[in-house]
Amino acid sequence: MTISDLDMQRARIRLLQMHYDSGVGHIGGNLSALDAMLIVFHEWLRPQDRFILSKGHSAGALYTALWSVGRLSDDDLKSFHKEGTLLAGHPPASGIPEILFATGSLGHGLSLAAGTALGMRLIGSDARVACLTSDGEWQEGSTWEALIFAAHHKLKNLLVLVDHNNLQGFGSTTEVASMSPLWQRLQGFDVDLEVIDGHDPEAIRASLARNAERPRFVVLRTVKGKGVSFLENRMDSHYLPLNEEKFRIAMAEMALS
Repeated sequence: MTISDLDMQRARIRLLQMHYDSGVGHIGGNLSALDAMLIVFHEWLRPQDRFILSKGHSAGALYTALWSVGRLSDDDLKSFHKEGTLLAGHPPASGIPEILFATGSLGHGLSLAAGTALGMRLIGSDARVACLTSDGEWQEGSTWEALIFAAHHKLKNLLVLVDHNNLQGFGSTTEVASMSPLWQRLQGFDVDLEVIDGHDPEAIRASLARNAERPRFVVLRTVKGKGVSFLENRMDSHYLPLNEEKFRIAMAEMALS
């Protein structure tokens, strides 16, 4: 079912509220990934399909997407990052059926997704697997090994989304270990590759609707902290939580956008 622009905005506001109530950071990378994740959950995933969040620090966006499709409740979100919660700061290893793997350590999600996609094919399932990675993860060898594996096995049931917001924990991706632009490196592999605006719902929908006989890679050109002026393209949005003043400003900006 198509998600409306209004419901996407409500989800962004709910994500901010959840992070503020819990005093938790990582807001920038959650806002850069949320738009695509919402459309994947509302419009692409079928009951038999699977989603793997490789950039585990965007767990807040994953929980918000699950909330938006009725898989988690408001009370569940209120427990985010609290003692004894299932909604930890990174996706848990068990307890939420839609979350297959714990992905707190970056660089492993694509391997898990590729193996799951191959496993589905081997058992004769038509299930598809979507995996959301960060751009920083592509500095890790394990991610490239998974790419080689996926291309070799021609995993056409694998969709890889790259949240390309150009920032990571210790600076810009260019400063830390430049491979910019990443999509030029990916072009050398036997995959179906597309680069789109990761905040344009129609561009995301059109890309997800495409089919290919190879693994599909969609590079989402995104803005870290999208929608909140003092978070956009700021490295500190990777870490810092919102105080009360900044929370009120952020909520006002979201309401006006």
